Amino acid sequence: MFLTGFYRKITLLLVLTCLVCASYGQVTLPKIFTSNMVFQRNVPITIWGKSAPGNHINILFSGNYKNVVTRVDSTWNVEFQPLPATKEPQKLEIWSKHEKIVLDNILIGDVWLLSGQSNMEYPLGSEAHFAKEQEQLVDGRLRYFNANYIGKGIYGEKYTREALNKLNAQEYFTGTWQESQLPEVKELSAVGYYFGKKIITETGVPIGLINIAIGGAPIETFISVNRLKNSKVFRKKVQGNWLYNDALPVWIRQRGMENVRNSFIYKDSLGPNHSYKPGFAYEAMVKTLLPFPIKGIVWYQGESNAQEQERVEEYPALQKLMIQNYRSKWRQPKMPFYWVQLSSIDTINYDSHYWPPFRNNQRLLLKSIKHGGMVVSSDIGNQTNIHPSNKKDVGERLARWALNDCYGVKMITSGPLPVQAHYKNGKVIISFQYTGDGLKTMGNKKLLGFSINGKTPIPAIIHQDKVIIKVKEQPEYIFYGWQPFSTGNLYNSENLPASTFKLIVNP
Repeated sequence: MFLTGFYRKITLLLVLTCLVCASYGQVTLPKIFTSNMVFQRNVPITIWGKSAPGNHINILFSGNYKNVVTRVDSTWNVEFQPLPATKEPQKLEIWSKHEKIVLDNILIGDVWLLSGQSNMEYPLGSEAHFAKEQEQLVDGRLRYFNANYIGKGIYGEKYTREALNKLNAQEYFTGTWQESQLPEVKELSAVGYYFGKKIITETGVPIGLINIAIGGAPIETFISVNRLKNSKVFRKKVQGNWLYNDALPVWIRQRGMENVRNSFIYKDSLGPNHSYKPGFAYEAMVKTLLPFPIKGIVWYQGESNAQEQERVEEYPALQKLMIQNYRSKWRQPKMPFYWVQLSSIDTINYDSHYWPPFRNNQRLLLKSIKHGGMVVSSDIGNQTNIHPSNKKDVGERLARWALNDCYGVKMITSGPLPVQAHYKNGKVIISFQYTGDGLKTMGNKKLLGFSINGKTPIPAIIHQDKVIIKVKEQPEYIFYGWQPFSTGNLYNSENLPASTFKLIVNP
């Protein structure tokens, strides 16, 4: 039984406490506002917060002054003119009659939101190249905000009373902006670090990274409840207690049960709050950032949605729904969105049976998501570990999309992607895009990874920008990389790997 009455009293007490504080003119800012932060360049800079109704708030930023009176709902906001990128530290001062807040060492540049699950969380200090990288860290133009959330790293056991009490939208995460310096930078997302460093190296623009990835989280938690509820296809995901909802991945419900079952905890009609609950990460993380401007989003997620056929089949529509959700809320219909295709794994500790079709579905999303891009990581997977340690290549491959699309640095953005396959005179001929100066294998080794049934390997050869396979009769499909742990070794001239695919063979 949940002590809902008890928590109503606690909530009322908190509200009264806030009102008492507000009566003294206390000024509060959203968590995303701290020293060392980065503001998005070339767009209006919005600063907002809360205080007592009628309280006069003064704001001085980058030599420009604004003042505002707090509204009756205790909110206030001001907007400053857009500023160009600068690595010169700026200062933000906010004061009222009773107090003053000073945030310093602020840069103007591009802000990227990092999201997903544990492979996006994966810290730089554990990354395969860190021993060398720590001797050549990018300078202070790279800043990051790690959202330290309740329940991080706690698996297979019940949350503590303290953790349970903070599973609400107000207390779910904490964090401050940091510079990319030792030892703190060890905790930064390794994918995010290499992504940001490559952009800075190529352009000089300061980069801010906001990391809201959650280990083990399904995509459903990052989509607003209203978006799910208004979807004819996905409204079933927000009907009833999520812990018993068969429309959600089995694995994440089991994890949730371990953490919060039979606990006195915040809940609503969808059941107890948890990082994996549909819409919870959106409400407790994404929504708290709005309307803080960002440049775009980098997404590395899918492992928790790839263990059941139904979940695999529905995933592309869920990702499109999430992208629509975010672009609408940020009022940026062309906001860049780049994602990482699942890597390679084959171990009894994790059911990776559905990874090949999942990777293929991620590839197919490229056809329907404008201003989006995908990078392949199946060539650098770990057969026995769901967390491959090479995140440098992943981050730098993502940066290629951003550099080409957003910064005017023209380059090949993707590894080979299949265009079509046709049968002629005992041969299947597969054509590709994103071939650069031609297709190849690393070290000119024998080409691997092709099949006509998704199981049995079949010989294939490279001819310029095509792959040719000799067959006795026309097959229905051609498969590439169709194993959980892929042996595929097809690359383009830029050393970018080909995606897993299943392709119809035309006459």
